[in-house]
Amino acid sequence: MELRRYWRILKRRWLLVLLPLIIVAAFTALAWRPPPPAGFNVGVNFLVAQKPGQTAPNVNEERYYNWLTSEYIVNGLTDWAISGNFKTAVSQKLAEQGLDVPPNAFNVAADNARSKLQLSISAGDAETLARIMDAAIVVMTEENAAALPQLGGDTAVLVLLDEPVVTPLPQNFRSQLDIPLRITLALFAGIGLALLAEYLDPTLRNREETEQVGLRVLGEIPKR
Repeated sequence: MELRRYWRILKRRWLLVLLPLIIVAAFTALAWRPPPPAGFNVGVNFLVAQKPGQTAPNVNEERYYNWLTSEYIVNGLTDWAISGNFKTAVSQKLAEQGLDVPPNAFNVAADNARSKLQLSISAGDAETLARIMDAAIVVMTEENAAALPQLGGDTAVLVLLDEPVVTPLPQNFRSQLDIPLRITLALFAGIGLALLAEYLDPTLRNREETEQVGLRVLGEIPKR
């Protein structure tokens, strides 16, 4: 019975229910702009082609030590890539090119798969990110000796497997819910406004409302 009463209230005051929806929809339509990209990402893969320090007695053993050395180098470079020292080195390399990019302006992620190093960098600007990755490739391939003291000052040999391609990151889930959330809140605001108007309205419209205030109903006039 209560649900029917609420339905009658909302049906009678439908304009108040729709008013916040109309205001929010109009404001959203006028102020809406395409959301900016959440950022950009670029990734490359390196293959370690380091030769073992000493030649093994036979070919199979030499190949084994070659792969084993490559895996150790990849592990060391992965830890270096996600460290602050690597980001600082990249920032300094960009400064030499006349581009001021502090280390905290980009994020670096790295992973390893046997002798393959996967390097991923993300930033807010696509053009700057491309310059950052170019500098990161130079630092990774030419300045990795400091990160690998086991090589005795030698630079690890890295082979770039692919060209860096900058791609936009997808929008986060929260930004996709922005407009639906506004509409939902406006709908609840409209319902609350209609119920408040009904509560403050002293008008008696039916037998139930009349009897609730203690008055006796002698008769009713039907709508038809």
